[in-house]
This record gives sequence, structure tokens and C-alpha cells, in this order.
Amino acid sequence: MAHQQLKDFLGRVQDDPALRQQVLAASTADDVAQIAAALGYPFSGDELLRASGQTIGRVTITKQDIPGEYS
Repeated sequence: MAHQQLKDFLGRVQDDPALRQQVLAASTADDVAQIAAALGYPFSGDELLRASGQTIGRVTITKQDIPGEYS
């Protein structure tokens, strides 16, 4: 079921420029999952990360490696 929710959400992201910008500005997969959940598409950040490299619908999911700070 989560895969279908992810697919439906990504379709909406593709068709909604404002939502696309919000997703692109998200820092983590969990942040994207929270945006999706608020719109009625429940899936986890882990599920999103596991889909990295896949094309679902018209969207290719790409994990962004953002360097962290280490002390």
C-alpha cells in the first residue's frame, strides 16, 4: 500500500510546481514523508530512501547526499 501512496504522491508532485519546490527544499526523506502525510499520502522516509534510483511514474527518485557537520 505504501508503494501506491508514494506513486500517487509523486504524481501530484510532478503536476504541482509549488509542491515540487516544497519537496525539493526538504532536508530529509522524513521531511518529504511528513509533507506527503499531511496531504493524505502516508509512507515513511525509509520507504522513500529504498526507492532511490527508481523511476516511479514520471519521477526518478534521487537521494541527495548532503554532508553533515562533524566535530
